[in-house]
Amino acid sequence: MNLTIDRDRLLSEIEALASISEAEPPVVTRIVFTPSDLKARAWMIARCNEAGLAVRQDAVGNTFARWNGSDPAAPVVGTGSHIDAIPNAGKYDGVVGVLGGLEAIRALRRSGFRPRHSIELLIFTSEEPTRFGIGCLGSRLLSGALSPNAARKLTDNDGATLEDVRRRAGFAGELDQVTLPAGYHEAFVELHIEQGPLLERQQIPLGIVTKIAAPASLRILIDGSGGHAGGVLMPDRHDALCAAAELILAIENAARTSGAIDTVATVGICNVFPGAVNSIPSRVRLSVDVRDTDRQRRDLVMHTIDATCHSISANRQVEIHSELLNADAPADCAPEIIEALSHSCRKHELNFIPMVSRAYHDSLFMARIAPVAMLFIPCRNGYSHRPDEYAAPDDIVRGTLVLAETLATLSR
Repeated sequence: MNLTIDRDRLLSEIEALASISEAEPPVVTRIVFTPSDLKARAWMIARCNEAGLAVRQDAVGNTFARWNGSDPAAPVVGTGSHIDAIPNAGKYDGVVGVLGGLEAIRALRRSGFRPRHSIELLIFTSEEPTRFGIGCLGSRLLSGALSPNAARKLTDNDGATLEDVRRRAGFAGELDQVTLPAGYHEAFVELHIEQGPLLERQQIPLGIVTKIAAPASLRILIDGSGGHAGGVLMPDRHDALCAAAELILAIENAARTSGAIDTVATVGICNVFPGAVNSIPSRVRLSVDVRDTDRQRRDLVMHTIDATCHSISANRQVEIHSELLNADAPADCAPEIIEALSHSCRKHELNFIPMVSRAYHDSLFMARIAPVAMLFIPCRNGYSHRPDEYAAPDDIVRGTLVLAETLATLSR
């Protein structure tokens, strides 16, 4: 089997998809079910049709493009990622896994390879949490991690339900039909940019993911007492923002002192009311994201945050209410897929290291119903979710080559 990656075509497709955006280049913004998202989906389906793949979409818009194998009853070998993008993003996050996956299939077909297991490209709906406040919407539904009833209750910032939005976008099936049947996948492999600096820093072209960290998300509301900035003396204050500042630093410290480098905590949103320079903040809303590869250790940080909320509430005489939005389980990657990826790297004389994915991906939820693994390529300075996100052409081609070799191994 002589595998060759069509470098020029792959890179030109990445550029073409990046041009489908709600923002001016180099910014990429594609929010799920908006006109830019739907246009990008149609563009991708056209590319899959050109490649001779059989395409279907489910009720939430997950897109499946299949190269039928010689044994139609055998479970599928899958690959893929997402093409939605948060506001002010770049052109490689998710896209490398989708277009790289498509090119890997094309390369296998050009080589004359014939799979026994069907190989299927999967484009997940709404990996980003931008519109409905929950990430990996499509893969959560595919894996059963999110029930159809819970999904129906999701709303966007304008109050529109997922049901209304998806049906207006043309996805009219029933959400109850989205979950994949048991044994659907033989294996699932996701190619992705690292979204961190380790591969570039160590000058290693590829990382094979062995564990995927999982997030727990909190929404915290702090109610204090407002008033005029000049009229309320310091001993009489119950400043919600000062309480929030103390809590934010405590959250950082809880992650720093967990005993493991894999624990991270982020306060990504801090909304202050009323937001006037001469008014004492009376209400603050925080969003908190805590992640780890070890669920017990992550949950211990969550308990520490909860205890700190009670302590600050009593000491500062403010009310603090926290709401747990989700607490997903981390995932271990499948040894047999890790070995297939490792063998592919060695066959093509490419250096690699084992890695942990501290960002979560659709593979985290696919791990509930299928053996999974991920392959990382470097991205410049570790930057992602910003317009200057960049992956070098050689790295994209190398990742796609190893992915193609791995799909061949798994589908024989």
